[in-house]
Amino acid sequence: MPKILLLPGDGIGPEIVSEAVKVLKAVGRRFQIDFHFTEALVGGAAYDAVGVPLPDQTLQLCYASDAILLGAVGGPKWDNLPMALRPEGGALLPLRKKLGLYANLRPVVLFPELVDASPLKPEVVSGLDFVIVRELTGGLYFGPKKREFVEGEERAMDTMIYSASEIERIGRLAFEMARKRRRKVTSVDKANVLESSRLWRAVMEKLGEEYPDVELEHMYVDNCAMQLIRRPVQFDVILTENTFGDILTDESSVLTGSIGLLASASIGGKVALYEPAHGSAPDIAGQQKANPLATILSAALMLRYSFNLEEEARAIEAAVREVLKQGYRTPDIMEPGKKPVTTAEMGDLVAGLLG
Repeated sequence: MPKILLLPGDGIGPEIVSEAVKVLKAVGRRFQIDFHFTEALVGGAAYDAVGVPLPDQTLQLCYASDAILLGAVGGPKWDNLPMALRPEGGALLPLRKKLGLYANLRPVVLFPELVDASPLKPEVVSGLDFVIVRELTGGLYFGPKKREFVEGEERAMDTMIYSASEIERIGRLAFEMARKRRRKVTSVDKANVLESSRLWRAVMEKLGEEYPDVELEHMYVDNCAMQLIRRPVQFDVILTENTFGDILTDESSVLTGSIGLLASASIGGKVALYEPAHGSAPDIAGQQKANPLATILSAALMLRYSFNLEEEARAIEAAVREVLKQGYRTPDIMEPGKKPVTTAEMGDLVAGLLG
């Protein structure tokens, strides 16, 4: 019995997670799988309830589960708290570190039915299908930080640190993934300025010798940001460090028509975590306006990577495509002539196609 821990979190988190659960239950009925769901507090919701964003009980449930489905954390309500108590700094980052989730995978796929929803011209984005592999437990987000007064002026410092083994670990994963796709890795860095990037590039060059069947190219992060707009279909697997990856994944999500469509998987440890790439969107929380498809597609990634249920994962993805083909749209992807639906209605439609 697959044990799935649900961490709905803040804002629209509870709404979108409930729709993914609805779809997983439909998959369970169709394929005779008995999923066991447990729910726990995380983020701002946890802080409000017990005074910390990542309670020990939640962390223990993470360790005891087979996979984790997270909604979203954070919001203006908690922005003025100390970093250790904020939903992002006190829950999301420690969760990744404690679970050893060093790799974040974000597939960027444009469904043909949404080609007109992309801000780019159809001829530029048609056929878009690449994956961003983002290093998740190193770099600026986890390096030493300090605020101090120097000569009467306040100064802040964040440190980007990477070891060769960290780079090799994430690089190998990217090469292995490329072998199952179109055999191209674009390693993104800023080696013309940053010492950590020069090490990154050197390690990738050496690692590339072990994968002669995979094309390796290097690209500066600023150029990559431009190329994602200019000609995004050139990419297959994009590999990059933590901070660059955070920015590039959000940019990439817009290419698909909405950030509400971008799923993600954080892997590397015994228990993987799956979550939509978007935030908690507190401005629309409780209004049934949120797009649950990113969370539903994250559930598909869970079936694929944590439970090796490829047929079941493909069934979810096919159901999502069919619903979009039938013209149903949440507000973020609404187009003239299409059928508007709520968050729950979108979940019902996808689940209904699964039986």
